[in-house]
Amino acid sequence: MDRELTIATELAAWASEQIRRPRATHDDSDIRQKAGPADIVTATDEAVETHVRAVLRREFPEYGIEGEEHGVHHGTPGAPHWLIDPVDGTTNYAHGIGWCSFSLGLATPQGAPLLGIVADPWRHEIYTATKGGGAHLNGHPIHAATHTTLTGHTFLTEWAAHAHWPGMDDLLRELAARHCTVRVMGSTALSLAQVAAGRATAAAIGEFHPVDGLPPLLIATEAGALAIPELPPYDTPLLLVAPGAAAEATALWERTVVR
Repeated sequence: MDRELTIATELAAWASEQIRRPRATHDDSDIRQKAGPADIVTATDEAVETHVRAVLRREFPEYGIEGEEHGVHHGTPGAPHWLIDPVDGTTNYAHGIGWCSFSLGLATPQGAPLLGIVADPWRHEIYTATKGGGAHLNGHPIHAATHTTLTGHTFLTEWAAHAHWPGMDDLLRELAARHCTVRVMGSTALSLAQVAAGRATAAAIGEFHPVDGLPPLLIATEAGALAIPELPPYDTPLLLVAPGAAAEATALWERTVVR
């Protein structure tokens, strides 16, 4: 896994440079809609994924690839597969808001995470993890927060595209009653990774998608956070939480979301 991690980290650094390049936010000629007005793709998304796929196919020809923009390339039966989200938080990126990320993961044929990378281009940060190898930020070990309660701390979440997801409003009311500060930042991978860095005590999404959810899930759990469930099915909710606050967060989660 050392070679995979090295190349994945190099790709994350390269992608960060592409994302940081100045872009004219008043010019929408490089933007097109996918499923609707709240689901867009830019030329940068497509160019980054095209390059990353080319490198991965050259270096690991037997591995499969699933990308946010260019679909699935099937590898050798039984081989792992890569998961690419070239710009997670495209709406932020397209509007000049400095909170988006590049994410890259490697998973078993059954979907279990082996490697995770999340790059924050704006803060020059790269989160990395391998299964059983711990989590790191710019090469330094990181750990989930030691908080024992949600009260007074930060909880990150994301819309399901542009919409609230089932149970989200009830969960937010419960968190507000506990004086837990909620933030909706606009990048699933980057928001979930904050639990690994100890910056957020917990984070949750209503719809788990492996291309942007699996890499930060591995990074957070390797940093000591708990994932509920451990590996969610596609399009189902996910909660990541620091271990000391897990009992409180799980009780809220089960009362509001998993009912």
